Amino acid sequence: MKSLFYLLVAMTVMSLAFWAYRENYRTQDALSEMEAVQRDIAGLREELFVLRAEWAYLNRPERLRELVGLNAERLNLAPITGEQFVGAAKIPYPPPPVRHPPRRPDDFVPPTDGAITDQDPTPSEQEPQ
Repeated sequence: MKSLFYLLVAMTVMSLAFWAYRENYRTQDALSEMEAVQRDIAGLREELFVLRAEWAYLNRPERLRELVGLNAERLNLAPITGEQFVGAAKIPYPPPPVRHPPRRPDDFVPPTDGAITDQDPTPSEQEPQ
């Protein structure tokens, strides 16, 4: 009976050692993957920093003024004047949404002449003319 007990304990210890071995390598793989993702994030942040610097450089007011001066005739650009602005009352805003749709009258009768019914053939059933 003792030998069976020792065998079970030995098997348990070996299975726990195997499990710990696998978990150790899983953890190392997860850590290396996390480091790779963090390196990617750092590279993307650096790229974003460069793009923002380029955007700021290209949008300098003196550069934009020069471009406007060079292309004003071709683009038909004109300075902004006060007459180009309108009051908020002249803006055609959409109507407010309908809260309660209108109800049908109690004496409503659906049209019968020319109305599509369930007996009419579907477009796929109709022959091409």
